[in-house]
Amino acid sequence: MAANPITTARTSPSTSVDAFLEAAKSVPATRAARGRLIFALDATMSRQPTWDMAATLQGKMFEAAAATGGLDVQLVYFRGLSQCRASRFVGDGAGLAEMMSRVNVEGGQTQWRRALTHARDEARRAKVGALVIVGDAMEESPDALATLAGELALLGVKIFAFQEGAEEIARRTFQEVARLTGGAYSSFDAGSAKRLTSLLKAAAAYASGGRAGLAVAARHDGEALKLLRQMG
Repeated sequence: MAANPITTARTSPSTSVDAFLEAAKSVPATRAARGRLIFALDATMSRQPTWDMAATLQGKMFEAAAATGGLDVQLVYFRGLSQCRASRFVGDGAGLAEMMSRVNVEGGQTQWRRALTHARDEARRAKVGALVIVGDAMEESPDALATLAGELALLGVKIFAFQEGAEEIARRTFQEVARLTGGAYSSFDAGSAKRLTSLLKAAAAYASGGRAGLAVAARHDGEALKLLRQMG
């Protein structure tokens, strides 16, 4: 077997370094690991307008994550009296949009506890960078959700809580679960598609690129900057 010229040739140290650098040019660049984000939405009856808006805007998350390794997203939604479902992870906006188009909202109560429990269990199986929750109401025990948020924090999952409107119990609970995980909270209204777009893109930037990814987004987007400042 022929000798490896880099390791056995009698050359000066500088020549060896030059040879190593030349050889390294031929090694394919390692692609950054894809981030994973869980996108949890309230699909009870009051949410139809915002569900439709989120379905239209969700593709922006994948665009925002493309520069930092890409993103896989899992859709979690609840509706009715006891239905809480999770999709497979998808790596493009078309796939997520297609899944969302098959979901119809139904009357019922919130099931954030089940959504957070699912996110915790998913993160135990494989790393999840961020959990995005979008809703307008809270009809469950804030203490139970705070406990789950603490478990998610130990697994390294940041909660980005985006509240439609200003219902007080929902606001306090969303703010607290975001704080406990080192994540961030923001509110929006049904007419602020541009703001929700910015918020989703910021969360995706974090899920795919960590704080560095969110910092890059913050240079160009005021909403991303606000979230970054909340995270300390």
